[in-house]
Amino acid sequence: MRAGAGRTVSTDHGRKRRLRRDLLEMRRALPAGVVAATGEALARRTLELDELAGPVPTGAGAPPTVAAYVSIGGEPSTRALLDRLRAAGVRVLLPVLLADNDLDWARYEGAERLVRAGRGLLEPDGPRLGPQAVTEADVVLLPGLAVDRGGLRLGRGGGSYDRVLARLERAGARASLVVLLYDDEVLAEVPAEPHDRRVHAAVTPSAVHRFTAPGGRTER
Repeated sequence: MRAGAGRTVSTDHGRKRRLRRDLLEMRRALPAGVVAATGEALARRTLELDELAGPVPTGAGAPPTVAAYVSIGGEPSTRALLDRLRAAGVRVLLPVLLADNDLDWARYEGAERLVRAGRGLLEPDGPRLGPQAVTEADVVLLPGLAVDRGGLRLGRGGGSYDRVLARLERAGARASLVVLLYDDEVLAEVPAEPHDRRVHAAVTPSAVHRFTAPGGRTER
């Protein structure tokens, strides 16, 4: 390690911690009605993604698979999005938190099939598909607190999605990585550490922000 590298990483870690605290405080201050209304707009914008805008294959073709999540607290609501994806024939996978903070996955079969789990989470009650199931996804919708103009995502710091992103990378998966945020959470810059990975797009209630193309594809 070059001289000073450790201090740089430590400084970035501290900056990330402070930025997370500030962003979480802003989310906690949001009225429930604003969160719900944001969810409706977010669903419309997400379904405009090129990866999801086309018709669902019929016959022998497999439907697209989207790895998503159930929002909690002040997160931009995903409830409307989950139901619209499922109604469109998309195969939707939701995470199941494991004891070691890794994520298993199960299929979303409707809000009535969600059960309460630890840490205030809601998880599907169906069969577990294994942590590798996420590598089957065409689109992975990621929670986050912010993203910068280069596509660097700021997560909550738990590490679960760092494992997911590393698993996708090891598998050579070509999934589109998309973080769901509020409009004011697209920032000029977020602090980076060596394990951080970039996303291909961010969806906010008012826009789709493209950064890089998955699998070397050329963006329009």
